Amino acid sequence: MRILTWNVNGLRAALRKGYESHIDRLAPDACMLQEIRVLPEQLPQEWNPPAGWNVHWHPAQRKGYSGTATLARRPLEHLGTGIDGADDPEGRVLVTRVEDVTLVNIYLPAGASSPEAQRKKERWMKQFEVWADWLRRRRKPVLIAGDFNIARCEHDLYHWRSNQKTSGFLPHEREWMNGLVDSGWYDTVREVAGDADGPYTWWSNRGQARILDRGWRIDYVLLNGAARKRFRGVHVDREAALEVSDHGPVVVDLE
Repeated sequence: MRILTWNVNGLRAALRKGYESHIDRLAPDACMLQEIRVLPEQLPQEWNPPAGWNVHWHPAQRKGYSGTATLARRPLEHLGTGIDGADDPEGRVLVTRVEDVTLVNIYLPAGASSPEAQRKKERWMKQFEVWADWLRRRRKPVLIAGDFNIARCEHDLYHWRSNQKTSGFLPHEREWMNGLVDSGWYDTVREVAGDADGPYTWWSNRGQARILDRGWRIDYVLLNGAARKRFRGVHVDREAALEVSDHGPVVVDLE
């Protein structure tokens, strides 16, 4: 089973920029999308529903903001929204299941815009941590994927020295991210990449960051123990990032 996670930075814009051609090329069985920034009824008619896909939408209540969606070629069961079913007006957590694999699609708040935004992010992190521990201990495969808005270590950020006081690379944010991994979540990309720098999944629109591949790795696919046993490979598709979004999709293969 091939599963893709991608912050599309606005689904309507992504469709205009070639989203579907990249999905055809990458051939996933399931897509976990973040920052869709759209209501289903605002999409083109052929996307209600998209041909060949089962889909569950979790848009934000505020139009043009945030939101998640999960699509699958196979039957897709809706399990819930929000952290452990909590109220989720910004559409940040969508839980579905394909066959026996639970897909937890997340879009963690960013904290860079203001001190209050950072406090909101940290409250969200504390709530998510408790739930993630419960999910990790499930006997069936669980996959958490999406935009965490945190780079886990210096190998995950090209300009890491100058960003140590920047939201997304603060010491306690990295400690939190490493805590998830230390508790037993398998960080697919970092386990494969080892101590190499990158691969990055997000690039600033400033300068030539995307072209020069000077980015951040803030999009993850994490596996619990049962899912890890089925893990067969992972890669970040930078080609799609150069054309469609400021994020690149992370693509994982499970047996």
